[in-house]
Amino acid sequence: MSGILYVVATPIGNLNDITFRAVDILKSVDFIATEDTRTTGKLLKHYSISTKMISYHEHNEILSADNICNLLEAGKEVALVSDAGTPCISDPGYRVVHQAKIIGFQVISIPGASSVTSALSVSGLPTDHFYFEGFLPRKKGRKTRFEFLCNLEATIVIFESPMRLLKTLSHINDFMGERVVSVCRELTKIYEETYMGTVSDSIEYFSKSKIRGEIVILIAKEGYKI
Repeated sequence: MSGILYVVATPIGNLNDITFRAVDILKSVDFIATEDTRTTGKLLKHYSISTKMISYHEHNEILSADNICNLLEAGKEVALVSDAGTPCISDPGYRVVHQAKIIGFQVISIPGASSVTSALSVSGLPTDHFYFEGFLPRKKGRKTRFEFLCNLEATIVIFESPMRLLKTLSHINDFMGERVVSVCRELTKIYEETYMGTVSDSIEYFSKSKIRGEIVILIAKEGYKI
């Protein structure tokens, strides 16, 4: 009898942001496949979950997909989690899910926290149409990506690190013009902050202090005003 692969969303910061169903699944499965056992271990300890963890990450994902599918073939149930948020969204996990689907195993979503939808909901920008870019290329292909994004009739969602925030805001101004942006920082955590304004105003604002935390930048379509 084939097992089941559960794709389980975990908190993006605040450990209370997990569903009852997710906790039940993490307690009941045979294994939890995790990106980082240390990070997931803190969550499991918080909820008194003793399920055995196995490691998968971007450097061993192909081998891990084989191992996880072998467990499913043996009738085991496996929960797939990332360090934070929903697996496979700019995180490892796609190859595991893809291989499980191709073979024919049941794959079930256990939905929950996502920095993409969280940022959109508090951004103050239109959300009827949005495009998820994720992390931009650091060097090669960066200008090409901005040229593509420039023509989209939608709010654009970008992930960024604190040390590259000002550089990316400057590139938005250079390649896309004076757009309205919303910068979401430390979502769900103590120092959560969302700043909405023109890209020039945002550069001035974030230049005044040390930037910390994971960041989501949302860019309004051309012509949008506040």
